[in-house]
Amino acid sequence: MFHYRWARDVDQISSAGRLARMRGPTTDEDKHAAFTEKVRTRMVDRVWFVGSNAANAPRIEAGFIETLGLLDSHLATRPYLFGGRPAFGDFGLWGQIYEMWTDPTAGALIGGGAPHVLDWVHRMLWPRSEGAFEGWATLQPTMMPILTQQVGRLFMPWTLANENALADGKEEFSVTLGDHVWTQKPQKYHARSLAMLRASYAAAPDKPALDPVLDAAGCLTGLRG
Repeated sequence: MFHYRWARDVDQISSAGRLARMRGPTTDEDKHAAFTEKVRTRMVDRVWFVGSNAANAPRIEAGFIETLGLLDSHLATRPYLFGGRPAFGDFGLWGQIYEMWTDPTAGALIGGGAPHVLDWVHRMLWPRSEGAFEGWATLQPTMMPILTQQVGRLFMPWTLANENALADGKEEFSVTLGDHVWTQKPQKYHARSLAMLRASYAAAPDKPALDPVLDAAGCLTGLRG
């Protein structure tokens, strides 16, 4: 989301302008323009923090389009990620995708190419139970590609490399993600979130059923620490 919002002029202008209006809805136009530019400059200068740069940008955007297609297929036959009612995963993922939908470039990709994701974005504005959670047998055909291709293959190696870089006191780290070498500064937040994921895994009550799924997705070793 951060990359798409601040990588292009059209998105920078749209987002900075909206943020400025929210901060000062009754300010005059000259002050609004000045504050818009201040917001834009500050946020564009921070894109390095999420690894957004000329080398990584193609991988970020290809990854989003891949994920959007997988998610659209998954949501084609159910209202929420895990079936007929929203789960924590819906709320966590929705916040990012909703924000992207409000911006010109990412919003066009969602609205023009992922109708089921767009329906879900709107549905999550007023989430409600429409049925039960599904079992893994019915979720697996469209959920496992998301876990395998985006989480196990890309996110898990990245977050482990980020953790190692912080432990070693590095100012920058590189990791091979698929066929791309990704380079950025380490993020303390993601080391904390990885620790929380590991704690959640450690507390999970049904590991005999969970572990084969995580192992097949490429996530189990990283969660065990």
